[in-house]
Amino acid sequence: MFQLRKALRSPAALVITTVVATALIGGSTTAAAAPPGGVKPTIVLVHGAWADASSWDGEVSALQAQGYDVRAIANPLENLTTDSEYVADFLRTLSGPVVLVGHSYGGSVITNAAAGNSEVKALVYVDAAAPAVGETNGSLSGPDSILAQKPKSELFDDVPYPGAPDGAVDLYLKKDVFVHYFGSDLPTEVATRLWASQRAASTSAFETPSRFAAWETIPSWYFISSGDHIITPTSERAMAERAGSHVTVFDGGSHLTLISHPDAVTAVIRQAVDSVQQA
Repeated sequence: MFQLRKALRSPAALVITTVVATALIGGSTTAAAAPPGGVKPTIVLVHGAWADASSWDGEVSALQAQGYDVRAIANPLENLTTDSEYVADFLRTLSGPVVLVGHSYGGSVITNAAAGNSEVKALVYVDAAAPAVGETNGSLSGPDSILAQKPKSELFDDVPYPGAPDGAVDLYLKKDVFVHYFGSDLPTEVATRLWASQRAASTSAFETPSRFAAWETIPSWYFISSGDHIITPTSERAMAERAGSHVTVFDGGSHLTLISHPDAVTAVIRQAVDSVQQA
């Protein structure tokens, strides 16, 4: 479980809530609270790089137990433009309001996929990037990120793939980077298993400029783990401030807090969902 520690208003007029972890990885224990009145939105979860839709298992279980229609969908991890179009096409198959949630690189994807879709009523960024038009995902990790501090040869294993654009390769995180920085708050055996089953991400995904910035017109929520070494809290706070997001800072965690503490992430998703239902 987790508990709220304090709430304050920052100089940027953002509402920032700090959450303190009191338990580690395990099944979700979020109570099956009754949803508020109004039309229930569909909650669409978009995973990030070096992960897959199973990274949302804890949140899916909790939200389904609360009576919500939840979809954790595949993210191709190939190119920001085409990945976003893939998600946008999926969104057009849904009816009614949508709360769109992105983790890590998935934040860049939802920032583009939601553009022009009037049914997307809220965006939720979970340890994620929220680019402005023209920015790349790879530019938003922060100068204090491990991705900026180590040479690429120490971070990734490069693998060519069929049909790749000129110069593009698939990237796998090296084991020590995954275990000690990507999923640093997970038990070692869990992080090691996730490293072994990670999905590669193309360099094109991180280098493609964002075409849209849906957070300019759609209300947003930001979940920031203070222990994130991949997209750092400093960078995320700056993105949240310019987006005018409702911010929750999780005290601890890692880039995979969505796996280690799904209840905390689910609570923030519910804030966005409740806002949509009460509108």
